[in-house]
Amino acid sequence: MSDYSKFANVNILVEVKDRIATVTLNRPDRLNAIGPGMEDGWREILRTANEDPEVGAVIITGAGRGFCSGGDLGGMSQQGSKGQAVPPPRRMGSLLQGPKYLIQDYLNCEVPIIAAVNGPAAGLGATLALMCDVIFMADVARIGDTHVRAGLVAGDGGALIWPHLVGPHRAKELLMSGRLIDAQEADKIGLVNRVVPLDSLMQEATDFAKELVNGPPLAIRWTKLTINRILWQTYHSVMDFGLAMEDMTMGSEDNKEAARAFVERRTPTFTGR
Repeated sequence: MSDYSKFANVNILVEVKDRIATVTLNRPDRLNAIGPGMEDGWREILRTANEDPEVGAVIITGAGRGFCSGGDLGGMSQQGSKGQAVPPPRRMGSLLQGPKYLIQDYLNCEVPIIAAVNGPAAGLGATLALMCDVIFMADVARIGDTHVRAGLVAGDGGALIWPHLVGPHRAKELLMSGRLIDAQEADKIGLVNRVVPLDSLMQEATDFAKELVNGPPLAIRWTKLTINRILWQTYHSVMDFGLAMEDMTMGSEDNKEAARAFVERRTPTFTGR
């Protein structure tokens, strides 16, 4: 069996039992916001589990009361010359690489991936959940892609997966508003597979994982890959364009204002610049 203990260094815990790898994002003090190394760690876990003969299914969940609140806006901001919070410098085009490879790793992974959404899943956190094959959601959880609230295009996965799950019109409504929806609405519009009580969430997800682990592995894995061909078509049509649009909005005045407002705990004032 592969050694997953190293991922604790990037705040991801992995436990393998009965051929089920339970992956826990472990930054509960920040609602499991994606910190340094976490995205790369999750990508490596997907690749490793895919080749691990001791893993027949993966469950991803969050520690504490959140699933994943997305990118760590607080951690990504810094103090400018006048004491204002601004995004840090970044390499031009850097956004066009990591998120693209993350989605590729999801689509290439043959092992079934199950999301157990125990609390808020926002922005990239929503993508981490919705790119899974089957999504269990606690009745108290909320989910939404909040990129626009940060003055950004949801190009790193949201524009890819939401239209497939709820249709283009509803996807536009939710992505353009950045609204978080509760579990009951997510269930009603077909965004998630099952809504269950929080105290039985992990048991329900594990029971389904066991069903898959005990099934015919080749048929299950290749069924998944066959259906993923649909997503690959959209990936090739949408991903590069969406990331380019997100890259253009990152560092805009609206994006900087959203970062400042987040740190200063106030409502941002957007200007369209």
